[in-house]
Amino acid sequence: MLKGLAITPPVLGRISIGKVIEKNGKRLPEKDDQFTITSQVQSKDGWLLHPLNDELRKSQENKLRNIPVRLLFNEPDLNFRADYTLFDRQSGRPLCVGNGETCKRVTQDGMQSLPCPSPDGCSLAQGNACKPYGRLNVLIGDDDPLGSFVFRTTGFNSIRTLAARLQYFSAISGNRLACLPLELRLRSKSTRQSHGTPIFYVDITVRSGLSLEDALLEAKQREETRRASGFDQSALDHAAQQGFSNGAFEDSEEDSGAIVEEFFPTAENSPSNAETQLQPAAPAKPSLVQKLESQATRHNGRPSIQ
Repeated sequence: MLKGLAITPPVLGRISIGKVIEKNGKRLPEKDDQFTITSQVQSKDGWLLHPLNDELRKSQENKLRNIPVRLLFNEPDLNFRADYTLFDRQSGRPLCVGNGETCKRVTQDGMQSLPCPSPDGCSLAQGNACKPYGRLNVLIGDDDPLGSFVFRTTGFNSIRTLAARLQYFSAISGNRLACLPLELRLRSKSTRQSHGTPIFYVDITVRSGLSLEDALLEAKQREETRRASGFDQSALDHAAQQGFSNGAFEDSEEDSGAIVEEFFPTAENSPSNAETQLQPAAPAKPSLVQKLESQATRHNGRPSIQ
């Protein structure tokens, strides 16, 4: 296994609740009130739709707001990873990733572990430069039992809801998350910050038409069937944990460019009343690199960021 390269679940496509459009010569994120499932192929007009997008939409009056899914792993934190992430907006690469206690940061001397005060207490996070950032991998359909679709979000409501649901479902199912019949569900709410305009976030629930008891029974039966066939879920979770820990950052530079474009827009008129659209960072003086160097100097006694 290549050291320094995070081995992440194979991805077949993306799930989003918004898109990037071109307006006045600038590419800006635009909110939506439904899911969109895309492939991994991008054209000049955006990401190409995955065949599942139209297939699932047919039964929902052309508004895709529920997606039947299963999970790859029994461990909640393997299915959904969330952390504070600071991206370089020019190169798209992640510079610093933390959990509110410690962080990993790119420096001239390589990767360093430093204290992480969270964005509210970090001078580097001014102007929303650093945000909570979550990634959820789910299975859609039965064609590829290890091929997932990824939902990425910097929305607080989605991150908090998904994290809570997965922990709860893991607890009540006896650690059988990978066997539960679930679905992604789009929900809306209004807040003071949205000025009464609905914002949309993602929840994960028991699949429509099933009671919680039915879903738990199905999970138990599915687990027994898998064990009888030789399916080793514990070994799969262990392999995934090793893969994630093999690299400092989960997202590659190739993926990060699209992430920065969608979640870290630079246009001054970028909308901010939806989870799929976030305020651009205010110009930082001194520069981001200078701030990183300054903070690294305070911790280590010498500048260390390149």
